[in-house]
Amino acid sequence: MSTLPRPLTLPPTSTTAAARVAHRRAARRERATAWAFIAPSVVVILGLSVVPVIWSLLLSFRADDLVTPGRWVGLDNYRALAQDPNFRTAVGNTLLYAGLYVPLSLVGGLAMALALNRRIRFVGLYRTLVFIPFVVSATAQGVLFSFILDPEFGVAGALLDELGVSRQGFLSDPGQALYLLVLISLWSGLGFCVVVYLAALQDVPPELVEAARLDGAGRGRVLWHVTLPALTPVTVFLLLWQFITALQVFDLIYVTTKGGPLGSTTVVVYFVWQQAFQMFTAGYGAAAAYVLAVALFVAGGALRVVRRRAERAAR
Repeated sequence: MSTLPRPLTLPPTSTTAAARVAHRRAARRERATAWAFIAPSVVVILGLSVVPVIWSLLLSFRADDLVTPGRWVGLDNYRALAQDPNFRTAVGNTLLYAGLYVPLSLVGGLAMALALNRRIRFVGLYRTLVFIPFVVSATAQGVLFSFILDPEFGVAGALLDELGVSRQGFLSDPGQALYLLVLISLWSGLGFCVVVYLAALQDVPPELVEAARLDGAGRGRVLWHVTLPALTPVTVFLLLWQFITALQVFDLIYVTTKGGPLGSTTVVVYFVWQQAFQMFTAGYGAAAAYVLAVALFVAGGALRVVRRRAERAAR
């Protein structure tokens, strides 16, 4: 009985081994080249984000003015914040500002987006005019409205004179300043909400809207039962975005009121700047900044949970 010869298995040749070594060297050179390109960005990110975050956290546990040698005080800065009436005032002003700005920007942005989502003449021009204030810097807005709302020489005061209304203190009145800052912020912040809502309205299934109308639903019912549920993820995103924006307001207040009058517009970020760069208590200001950071993380986490639940309910 004849048997077939077994195939011979040749050992790996030196050519194959050399090819593998060359491939590994080429891969190492490619990785080295890639790291050479991204290394400057990594250094910038570490130098401008990670390192300052760690340094400011350590600073919040010290009594330091950034000039003379500081000392470790542990949680004393945080205990002092809990008893500081000025910090409580800043927190109250921040919450009032956010409590007015966030819902008004969402409701106003949705209303304007619904109005601009129709086929009307010059709709592109109207959308552009609504969005333009958003790209204007807060510093420029502050300078502009400081002139408009000047109690003596401003356009707003002259208009009130023409209407037979007594002149107002505007930004120099403790009872009006914060509310006017909310209105100024809405003038610019509505544009972002309008653009986002307009984009989301394009994704609302038209067949659902048509089916609701065929069933006899009016505009109000279509809006409540079809459009708004479809916009829920976008609304949660805008709620988080606008809330973070409201908690971080600074430059508008710095340009217009500088926390006054009588501390009526002092918010948490301005309080941090004031403590660090006016009072030279950088450790105390860093502690206040980390209280704000914790509040932002908590708010972001809560809204993320709400968004997940809304998505699950929609499914």
